[in-house]
Amino acid sequence: MKIGILTIGNELTSGRIRDTNSAFIAEAVNRQGWQVSVIMSVGDEYTDIRKGLDYILDAADAAIVTGGLGPTADDITTEAIAKAYGLALYTDEAILKEVRSRLERFRVAWTPNNAKQAMFPEGAVPIYNPTGTAWGFALKRADKLIAVIPGVPREVMRMLPEGVIPLLKEMESGAGTAVVSRTVKLFGLSESKVDETVSGLDLRVEGLSIGFYPRFPENHLVLTVRAPSEEEARKTLSDVESKVEGALRKYIFGHDDDTVEGVVASLLTQKGLTLAVAESCTGGLIMDRITDVPGSSLFLERGYVVYSNKSKTDLLAVPAEVIDRYGAVSEETARLMAEGAVKKAGTDLGIGVTGIAGPTGGTEAKPVGTVYIALADRGRTTCRLFHFRGERRRVKEISAQWALEMLRRYLTGACPHD
Repeated sequence: MKIGILTIGNELTSGRIRDTNSAFIAEAVNRQGWQVSVIMSVGDEYTDIRKGLDYILDAADAAIVTGGLGPTADDITTEAIAKAYGLALYTDEAILKEVRSRLERFRVAWTPNNAKQAMFPEGAVPIYNPTGTAWGFALKRADKLIAVIPGVPREVMRMLPEGVIPLLKEMESGAGTAVVSRTVKLFGLSESKVDETVSGLDLRVEGLSIGFYPRFPENHLVLTVRAPSEEEARKTLSDVESKVEGALRKYIFGHDDDTVEGVVASLLTQKGLTLAVAESCTGGLIMDRITDVPGSSLFLERGYVVYSNKSKTDLLAVPAEVIDRYGAVSEETARLMAEGAVKKAGTDLGIGVTGIAGPTGGTEAKPVGTVYIALADRGRTTCRLFHFRGERRRVKEISAQWALEMLRRYLTGACPHD
């Protein structure tokens, strides 16, 4: 099935706001094994919206539209779509009541223009909005589907999987096809090596498609199976997934919506272990990612951002003579940072990261991208040396990812040094 994406808003076409919705939607669509045939942004203009829809529906089986469903004068998407197809607008009284109630809960005063958020083209089916006040809607045009949702990213992130994807699946199943998919998430292996490994497997299965999606610093492998029944599709997917995981197990950290920090959080909680983190070049990025996981207070005791040499000594008891002799960026310092975090915080585990993120600070012996990551428990310490490439932010991001991956491997019984 081919899907087109239309994002609407003058803020997008003027460049004032980046269009993050298209990337999110495209990834979700590809996960289902569908193809994105076109992505387009238009301003809040009747003619542009009509032309955009015409183009997309000529190239795709369905259009996912975001934006322009709010209460203000420039929010004209609903009216524009109704006008484009000669449809009257109607107000859903039950939804209007819900909009009023939600605004009251948000402590936002009611104004008459808010009623727009409960208006729909004739024949449209409303799509529930669990986080905002503007509902979406789905409209059939012959054998095509138009699904319209608000443009607020956090609302898109809920309404797409909960409201739009099920409609598209229903549309496809109506054609006599069941589709199931699985995203396998990998880290530590290049896209080309993932492709080479998968290509060497016997995966000549009817109805199977495999997609490779690099998402720095990870690689995602999407397995999609189409079959006459869901039972048959799931059986085939299970067989394929077993072969893939057998070949790539070492590099797989999760599936579908998993994140490496989420996996680590789950393992630490299950094992009843505590953690402290000492960061230099990553500047708190590891702590930021871990604390994005709900419930991280169950295992995360504290974090240290020790950017200067003095802070490493004052907060973690790294001897000044060690830093003087080996350098702040060294295996010796990284090990002592991790061990110092364990001792000072009284935790079971500690991470220490120190490196040169660039663009300055590198030497011939320790070029930009040199990073040491140490992992300590109460008995031993492991340290790895990395040489990363790329600009400053990429070095920080991949350093944080590797720190979490080393911890994941430790918690699953694999050697964090492999």
